[in-house]
Amino acid sequence: MAAAESDSEAAAAETRPESSFPEGEAPGTTMSRVELLDTMVDTFLEKLVAAGRRPSGIPEKDLCSTVAPYLLQQRDALRRHVQKQEAKNQELASAVLAGRRQVEELQQQVQARQQAWQALHREQRELLSVLRAPE
Repeated sequence: MAAAESDSEAAAAETRPESSFPEGEAPGTTMSRVELLDTMVDTFLEKLVAAGRRPSGIPEKDLCSTVAPYLLQQRDALRRHVQKQEAKNQELASAVLAGRRQVEELQQQVQARQQAWQALHREQRELLSVLRAPE
């Protein structure tokens, strides 16, 4: 029975993501995600205080005031990236349309040359039949 329990604990430890274990805690101990988040927020706030910042005492407000500028910066960077990608996509779409027009023109040229060759071939057969005709 003890072997089965240790196997189930090992399986549970394998299925749990490694990032869910805070530093210093063994994988065999359990900690809820809320407790983990609280621990992370507390650690973050301690680092803010150590850095000389004056938190308001409300963890949510302190976290938002610190993270908001970073998130706004990330949003702006993503918007610029999207705009660049859209411009690149527009250029590629224009190139594809130009390529399609070129293919259509080439198809028309091929068709015209094919018709000319067929007409020439017919005339050649008619000429041969006239030259070979018994007199």
